[in-house]
Formats: sequence, structure tokens, C-alpha cells
Amino acid sequence: MECEWKPDEQGLQQILQLLKESQSPDTSTQRSVQQRLEQLNQYPDFNNYLIFVLTKLKSEDEPTRSLSGLILKNNVKAHYQNFPNGVSDFIKSECLQNIGDSSPLIRATVGILITTIASKGELQNWPELLPKLCLLLDSEDYNTCEGAFGALQKICEDSAEILDSDMLDRPLNIMIPKFLQFFKHSSPKIRSHAIACVNQFIISRTQALMLHIDPFIENLFALATDEEPEVRKNVCRALVMLLEVRLDRLLPHMHNIIEYMLQRTQDHDENVALEACEFWLTLAEQPVCKEVLCGHLSQLTPVLVNGMKYSEIDIILLKGDIEEDEAIPDNEQDIRPRFHRSRTVAQQHEGDGIEEEEDEDDELDDDDTISDWNLRKCSAAALDVLANVFRDDLLLHILPLLKELLFHPEWVVKESGILVLGAIAEGCMQGMIPYLPELIPHLVQCLSDKKALVRSITCWTLSRYAHWVVSQPPDTYLKPLMTELLKRILDSNKRVQEAACSAFATLEEEACTELVPYLAFILDTLVFAFSKYQHKNLLILYDAIGTLADSVGHHLNKPEYIQMLMPPLIQKWNQLKDEDKDLFPLLECLSSVATALQSGFLPYCEPVYQRCVNLVQKTLAQAMLHQSQPDQYEAPDKDFMIVALDLLSGLAEGLGGTIEQLVARSNILTLMYQCMQDKMPEVRQSSFALLGDLTKACFQHVKPCIADFMPILGTNLNPELISVCNNATWAIGEISIQMGPEMQPYIAMVLHQLVEIINRPNTPKTLLENTAITIGRLGYVCPQEVAPMLQQFIRPWCTSLRNIRDNEEKDSAFRGICTMISVNPGGVVQDFIFFCDAVASWVNPKDDLRDMFYKWPDVGVAASTAEIILP
Repeated sequence: MECEWKPDEQGLQQILQLLKESQSPDTSTQRSVQQRLEQLNQYPDFNNYLIFVLTKLKSEDEPTRSLSGLILKNNVKAHYQNFPNGVSDFIKSECLQNIGDSSPLIRATVGILITTIASKGELQNWPELLPKLCLLLDSEDYNTCEGAFGALQKICEDSAEILDSDMLDRPLNIMIPKFLQFFKHSSPKIRSHAIACVNQFIISRTQALMLHIDPFIENLFALATDEEPEVRKNVCRALVMLLEVRLDRLLPHMHNIIEYMLQRTQDHDENVALEACEFWLTLAEQPVCKEVLCGHLSQLTPVLVNGMKYSEIDIILLKGDIEEDEAIPDNEQDIRPRFHRSRTVAQQHEGDGIEEEEDEDDELDDDDTISDWNLRKCSAAALDVLANVFRDDLLLHILPLLKELLFHPEWVVKESGILVLGAIAEGCMQGMIPYLPELIPHLVQCLSDKKALVRSITCWTLSRYAHWVVSQPPDTYLKPLMTELLKRILDSNKRVQEAACSAFATLEEEACTELVPYLAFILDTLVFAFSKYQHKNLLILYDAIGTLADSVGHHLNKPEYIQMLMPPLIQKWNQLKDEDKDLFPLLECLSSVATALQSGFLPYCEPVYQRCVNLVQKTLAQAMLHQSQPDQYEAPDKDFMIVALDLLSGLAEGLGGTIEQLVARSNILTLMYQCMQDKMPEVRQSSFALLGDLTKACFQHVKPCIADFMPILGTNLNPELISVCNNATWAIGEISIQMGPEMQPYIAMVLHQLVEIINRPNTPKTLLENTAITIGRLGYVCPQEVAPMLQQFIRPWCTSLRNIRDNEEKDSAFRGICTMISVNPGGVVQDFIFFCDAVASWVNPKDDLRDMFYKWPDVGVAASTAEIILP
């Protein structure tokens, strides 16, 4: 061994000085400390100083020593591969010698350092680590045992996969039986570490644990009523995971486990209760749920309902006692980043507007300032999933409780009742219908409760019943609900404003054109809210306006409405700088408004168009700079470009041919050519949507670029990236309609991929429909090229188009199929019945298309079969 490393006194003082300064709250001091630390990383033995302060310099205060260790940990993360051997060996031996430091803070810091080195791939290069830590578990000294266990727990969390691989000669075969011995240790902290270590290997069904599954479960049961909350929490966590992976082993004990979890869900330690409450969420996903839980519903329901009350600490955190806060500006840290959902082109289906993909806005997120998961949210989520499992059987147990809660004099209790009502809305809707004529008016009254938290939850719950409200005569419920919700949008409490805006957006989606008679009234409110709202709620207001535009469409295009709505939107638009992220929701909103207003948007079109083109250009330029000199230039936020492309799509769709002059005067096609080749899928997705919309609006400007664009479209027909593939497919279809027979040279670039996609199992519906339409359109313009493949796609083609509404796209696709059948009648013979079924999905085809359905000279049988099925 080389002689022991010793620090230089002056260097040591300098580093201690730095460590002291870095604890200063002043940001400029912090920044200069950061820079000096970066510089010190040039010196190979800087890290020796850091470990020395952590493990040897007992004269220093603990926070400074710990900080030294944490800075070392960051260096290990960033530069470990550059540490000289002597340095890394010194650090490793110091760690192992000091894992039993008498200070819990120092032990924990050493443990973090050990696991960071281990996860840098050093478990292989540090063969003595695990045996040594396992040996230290048997130490008589509590600190050593606890420190070693703490380190092992962190290693199990960070390196579970490697521990269970052949790379290390399967250390778990020794470690897991060893951990199980400590479940009965006298120290609660040690028992807790032991369970936490083993828990890391449940979900992955690690072989070494599966061999000892029965003793593991027995040991868990033995600790079920441990006096230490941390131990009970880990027991609950283990049982929740076992429910997912080893249900077979729990089933024989299921009755007792459920009884136990019922008690734990009411544990006086909220962390234990929360962990236990997860059990019901997980159980609801198991097929056996109904069978094993039905006998316990009468006990479980009140427990979950009880957990849905705000705790006192929640109310303090939510400032539930402050009723009026509309004048207080928002804390910028509280505003969650919004992610723009790029444009996806979808077909309309029979009997509805556009089919939305799964709605994610409906989550039980009624108070996102404590967006941390808590017992209230978990209980509500559990009730929601159980309502979906048990349906109306759950109502038997809920209704008696609800009566008491909803009319309770204490607001906290009443509030929880309203949350319960919202949580069961989806699962118990059928059984709730008889009570809604009485409940909805009661809830509408609760919208003017004197407690803000009651008003806000009521907004959410009413939105969960919006579908039913809209199905009734409008004067009965829709009108009173809308009138009150609009008042809440102008509430003096910010949380209520937010809840009301979100609920109103849901109502808009359900009600669609039912809202047309009230448009003036609605716009009045939304526009007034502009002048009233603080930052965070403004972002939600944009969404409510955009959704309104989507829902009422061209009915918004009246001079008096435009006069109300556009000035405040354009005023915000002018206030915001190009690098302000608030542009995202505003651009999304304007995109919906432009599509709805159509010609009504013309007066605003030019500045909006110009700015979008500039945003795209700026972002691309910044990306090029970053690529050539990454250390000088930051990578741009490409969301700006994506949102701008989507708004341009909205303009093209809304304004149609009138956008032609704007396109002529700009370099948008050059920019699109770059966007279509961007590394980021969302950029490509939005550029293909724009390509399709510009193809429809002003093909004369797109046509010269087709030879460049088509190969790019062909390479993007990769169904792994569903939305990119979907929009590229749609654009190809739009281009083929415009190109006509001139499409011929490009068919080979795309046809094979399209046929492959339409035959893939589990392809999402939207992509299948767009693929079918595009194949039909290609066949319409180039039947000789496409018809020979008919037999390879006719069956999935027919089944994917039978549920789409009559529209232009469906029309051109069916014309294509008929044309191809006349070129290659043999390609359809085996699947003819599928074709008849698809033809029968037309409600009223145009006359000449109807004639095509009847008149195939080549397929004698065809006409007669189709006769029978056609309306």
C-alpha cells in the first residue's frame, strides 16, 4: 500500500471556506461557489480533500462534512471515469472504514456515496463491497450495523437489476436469506431497513426471493403490528407489491390480509395509512377483486369515505381559511409546466364529434397545490376504481353515507361527501340516475357555498355528471348549471376560478352546439375573467376559450362575438415576448379560434401568421447554432416551433385558400422541409399536419416541393411513432388527391409500408382509418399501380372504414376501392362480404358513387349481393 495521503493545510482551509460559503442563501455567492468548484475539479486530488473532510475532519460541524460528501457524490456522478486509481481507492477504503460513524447524518452521506460509486458500474470493480457490508451487519456495534444496512438499502434501490444478474455471481442468493434474519432484530430501524431491502426485489420476481417467498410472507405477518410506523409502512408496501406478482401466495390468507389492511388504512400514522390505501387501488386491478372483496365492502366503504376528508394539515397548506385571494399574484414556482399536445389528424365517427383519445383531464386532481399524493387522493382514487369494478353494488353501501355527508353542517364533512359523489360518477352512473334530478340542483346550490374549498370541489363533481346534464332538456339543468358555473369562473378565490374553468371546459366538450344560444353570455364572462385572473388561471382560461371554439365551431363566427373575444386575445398576444412559455396555451387557443372563425379570423391573420413563421425560423436557427457549437449556444425549446406549426395548421384549415398570399410571401415551405427532418418526433408530427393542411389550402405552392417531400414522408411511415406515422399517412393522402395521375412515380415509396401498417395487429384506430383512406386515395389516382395489391389489404381496409361518418375523405377512398376492383376484380372475391359490409356503412353516398357501388361489369355476383345490403 502506498503511504497514506495527507492534505495540504492551505488547500484544506480554502476548501472549508468554500463549503461554508456554499451554505449562504445568496444566489450570487452560490453561483461563484459553483464556478470555483468546477475549477477545482481540474486537480486530481481535489476529491481526496472532499472525502477527508467527510470522514476524518471530526473537528468540523456535521452539515459542512456532509456537504463535502455530497459535492464528492456529484463529482463521482459526473467525472468518476477520470479519477486516478489512487484517488478512487482512497475514497473506497475511507467509505468502508467510516460507514459506522457515530453521526446518523455522516453515515447516511457515506451510504449515498457508496451507492453512487456502485451504480457507476463499479459493483463489478469493487468485489469486496457487498461481502464487507454483509459482514458488518453482524457487528455488535449498532452504528456499524445501521450504517451498513443503510448503504445496502440504497444499493438495492439503485442497482437491483445488476444484483440479480450473472455479472456478479448472484450475490442475492446469500443476501436475501441474510436480510430475512434481521426481520426479528431488536432495533426498529434495522427491521425497517431489512424489509426495505427485500422489497426492492418483489416487482422483478427475483429468483433468489421467489425461493424464499413463504418465509418472507410469514416474517411479514409476524411484523404486521410492529410498534414502529416505518416497519408497518414497509410491511404494507410489500403486501401491495406481492398482490401484483404473487397473488397465488396471498390468496390462502386473503381474508386476514384484507382485515389487516382495513385497520392499517385507518392507521394513526398517515404514511402507513397511505401505503395501506394503495392496496385497494392495486386489488381493484386484479380479476379476483370482486370475489375476494365483496364480503368486505360494507367495512371498506366507510373507511375510504372517511379518508377523503381534508386533514387539518391539508387545510393549512391549502390556505383553506383564506377565502379571497384573487388580487394576490401567483408564486411563479407553483405554475406547473404545460406540455403542448401536438396536432393529430383524426376521423369523425358515427354519432359523435371527433373521437377523443382517452381523456386525461378528468383525474382526481382537485387540489394540485398539495399535488403530492396523499390519503385523500388515494382514497378517492380507490373509490373511483372500485366503483368501476362493483358498479351499482357499491351504491348500496355508499348511499346511506352520502345522505348524511352531503347535508352535514360541518363544511369539511360536506366537502368530502361532494368528492365521494364525484369519485363514483363513472362507475355508478347507471344507479345514480334516479337520484340526479334531486342531487344536481343541490350541487348547483353548493356552488355558492361560503367555503371556497366546497365551491371548488363542487365544480369538479358537477363536471363528472356533465354528460347526464346535457342529455336532459336544457332549461332543466344545463341552464342553471351554466349560469352558476359562469359566476364561479369570476369567483374571488383563485382555486375556485381554476376548478370552475376546468369544469366549464368539460361541460363545453359534452354540450357542443347546445351552448350556441348562450354564447353572448358565456363570452361576456370569459372575457371579463381576462382582466381579473392572475397568471396561473389565465393559462386555464385560454384552454376554456379554445375548447369553446372547438365545441361550437362556425357558430362563433358572428361579428359581435369576434368583437368581444379577439381584442383581449390579441392584446395578450402583443404583450408576450417570443421566449415566453405562456405563448403555448395562447397559440393553442388561437389555433382553435382560427379554425372556428374561418373567414372571421382574416383581420387578425397576417400578424399571427408572420409571428408563427418567425418562431419556427428562430428555433431552427438556434438549433443549428447549438449543433455546431454546443458549448457556446443553448439548445432551443422546440415546443415554440411545434405550437407555431400547429397554429399555422389551424390558420390553413380555417382560412383555406385565403392563406395563399401569406404562403406566397414567406419561406414557410423551406422551413417545413427542415422541420420534416427534425430529430424530435413531435416536430415532424406537426410539420406533416401542416403539410396536409397547406396541400388542401394552396397546393400551387406545395407542388414544386413534392419531389423533395415524398421520400421524407415515406421514411416516416414507422408505426412505432404512432402520431408521426398517422400525420404522414394523412398528408400523403391529401397530396395524392391534388396530384392525380402525377402521383405515379411516388407510389412505390409508400405503398408497401401502408399495406404493412394496415395489416399490423393492435394498430390504433385513428392510424388504421387514415391508412385505409390514404390507400384508397392512392388507388383512386393510380389504380394500375395499387390494384395488384388489393388482396393484401381489402379485408382490414373494409373493417377499418365501416364506422366512419360520410365525408369527403371517405368518399374519395371508396371511389378508389371501386376503381381498383374494376381493374383487379379477382383481388376482392374471397373477401367480398367484408366489402359489402363497408358499403352498407354509407348513410347517403353521392349519386355517382352510389352508381359505382352497383355497376361493376366484372363482378356479376357483386351487384346482386350489394343490392341486398345497400339501403
